[in-house]
Amino acid sequence: MQIALIGLGKMGGNMVERLLGGGHQVVAFDRDPAAVERAVSAGATGASSLGDVVAKLQPRRVVWLMVPSGAPVDGSLDQLLPLLQVDDIIVDGGNSHYTDSQRRAQRCAESKVAFLDAGTSGGVWGLKVGYCLMVGGEQGAFDYVAPALATLAPPDGYLRVGPSGAGHYVKMVHNGIEYGMLQAYAEGFEVLQSSQFQLDLGAIAHLWDQGSVIRSWLLELTELALADDPGLAQIRGYVDDTGEGRWTVLEGLQENVPTPVLALSLIMRIRSRQDQSFAAKYVAALRNQFGGHAVKRD
Repeated sequence: MQIALIGLGKMGGNMVERLLGGGHQVVAFDRDPAAVERAVSAGATGASSLGDVVAKLQPRRVVWLMVPSGAPVDGSLDQLLPLLQVDDIIVDGGNSHYTDSQRRAQRCAESKVAFLDAGTSGGVWGLKVGYCLMVGGEQGAFDYVAPALATLAPPDGYLRVGPSGAGHYVKMVHNGIEYGMLQAYAEGFEVLQSSQFQLDLGAIAHLWDQGSVIRSWLLELTELALADDPGLAQIRGYVDDTGEGRWTVLEGLQENVPTPVLALSLIMRIRSRQDQSFAAKYVAALRNQFGGHAVKRD
């Protein structure tokens, strides 16, 4: 099928290659002309603007957005909707908040354009192993885009999970779970690293991935990371977040669902950004004041 892909970063550029490898015709656009040139060299048709994208697509048009959440998505809709026709389809494959996707679906419906929110997981490995796609929106639009979804995903790796907003809702919770899993592995490996034994953490990661209860792709990635840098000496312990973990914790509060693991994993990410926590200094200072406990000085 013919499909446009807007946003050719680490994820979008690889998705173009995977779609081309599946025999699809791809029209590619990015604000960076060099990114467009890379897509063209891989076999895509380049476009110079969103208007040019629409002009190069045949009805029923499918435009897949891989742009940052928030204003970039709304800005893309501002430009696309006046150009698209009835029954054309816009897919948002970024990490948008699900309520924004519900609002955007309604806005598209007013122009009789279908809107799918596609939670996309797979990162830079998606080109090789495929992307897990969690899709919300109309069944008819989902069915029409299914050939592209089947190419992008591994077997059984895509699903219409519900109406508009459901795709990004499921992806939000997916990423919240990811926060907790990463934190659990991180704490466990820090205990191993700090122990009295001289342990080969990469070998243990490999061992645990052979039939143990905690085996996972994350352990495979642990082994790779430790092979490159056994002590992780080249990496600063600053952990960012793109919003989904926060949104999941807030959703749990809204629905009166306790999420202590997810909440604490989010807090630990925030803590990682402080070289010297004022709160920690405060606790140390007061322990010294009331108990004479020793403090460490810079």
